[in-house]
Amino acid sequence: MTTSTTRAGVFSPGLRAVTTAAVTMVAVQAFEAIAVSTAMPTVAAALGGLQQYALAFGIPAAAAIIGMVSAGGWSDRRGPVGALATGWLLFVAGLLISGTALSMPMLIGGRALQGLGTGLTSVAIYVVVARTYPEASRPKIFSAFAAAWVLPALVGPAIAGFLVVHVGWRWVFLTVPFVALAAAIAGWGPCRRLLAERAEKPESPAGARQGLSRTLFATIAGAAACLLSVAGQSGSSLAIVMTAVSLGLLIVSVPRLLPRGTYRAARGLPTVILLRGLASAAFTGAEVFLPLLLSRERGLSPAEAGIVLTVGALGWSAGSALQGKFSSAERRAAMLGTGLGLLAVGIVLASATVWTAVPLFTVYISWVVAGLGIGIAYPTMSVLTLELSAPDEEGRNSSALQVNDALLQSITLAASGAVFAALLGRSHTAPYLAGFGIAAAAALTGAVLAPRVKMAKGI
Repeated sequence: MTTSTTRAGVFSPGLRAVTTAAVTMVAVQAFEAIAVSTAMPTVAAALGGLQQYALAFGIPAAAAIIGMVSAGGWSDRRGPVGALATGWLLFVAGLLISGTALSMPMLIGGRALQGLGTGLTSVAIYVVVARTYPEASRPKIFSAFAAAWVLPALVGPAIAGFLVVHVGWRWVFLTVPFVALAAAIAGWGPCRRLLAERAEKPESPAGARQGLSRTLFATIAGAAACLLSVAGQSGSSLAIVMTAVSLGLLIVSVPRLLPRGTYRAARGLPTVILLRGLASAAFTGAEVFLPLLLSRERGLSPAEAGIVLTVGALGWSAGSALQGKFSSAERRAAMLGTGLGLLAVGIVLASATVWTAVPLFTVYISWVVAGLGIGIAYPTMSVLTLELSAPDEEGRNSSALQVNDALLQSITLAASGAVFAALLGRSHTAPYLAGFGIAAAAALTGAVLAPRVKMAKGI
């Protein structure tokens, strides 16, 4: 990091180009996530895959594990630019496959490729932040990333709803690659120039072996998470065998990808990484079912059902802004517990919408609360991860942070998807309540464990 950037704001001349590029990439992925979530009930119905609905979200989360681990080692040894570019191209390729899918399995395959690309880019962007922004500016850039969801949140559901009704659901996927490629072209030069100021260490044979080992175990973990998701959708007797095999593979592979003590909630970084995964699993595990619930059970159009994603993202942005303004080392554990508690409350309140006697405005209020909660908690955990990382371990720890995000998201969606598929057609409320219940339990667990992020005085 150069002297000119150590005191600079995120939009100072030395950082403006890379900030703009990074925020644009986050915004593109935000639009894709919100638009696809809005359209997915229609997509699943059109392709005859309503029972595989949760797979369309769980499989990309599982595939992202491979990309995240690969990007962590790649970025630590050779810098983040190559991982960023490769991930972005895979993300675009996945969109094209999904947009031309002729069946639900083909769509899920495209979504898996999107997940792989997203895993690469998400970790690479974290390393860009670690290597180009001073510590004092990191809360602000993470807040900027959260704010990058605001415009997509405002226009994403409306655009997706318009495309689904008037053009066709395929164009929800096929419009994004044009913007994605433009963002990549605009950001390539600035990122390379700024990061070139820091020379990367040559890769040692031991480092190469370690990176290969982590990628191998990440592939095993990703495959196991995918298998677990598929097992949850299988009605055959093989489901038990598939579940046992996938859990065995996860037990073998996951400890090699995360800091020691992560699932024991050991104080400090392990707890931070665990809580980020629980928060992501809770929010995503509830949010994927909201548009489906509102469109199938409450009769809303895709655009109307997608408004709940808008208000949630706005709440997230507001929470992130509060975190950026009031965050301090002394307050972070308390802010984390508050954020996760609000997330749990929001999910529980949103679940009441399954009953038609509950007014529809309840879901919008509750999802603002949930968004506010995760908006406070999410960037706080990102800042803590970088603070607790030793030099040249930012990539690995950022990778571990996001691997656990994807892993717990995938496991949560596998569990809720299995219950949803089993109960679908038997009850109008039970399938949704099961999904919301699993998500709320994850958030509540995180709130209880939040004080354990304190490892040393001042955190």
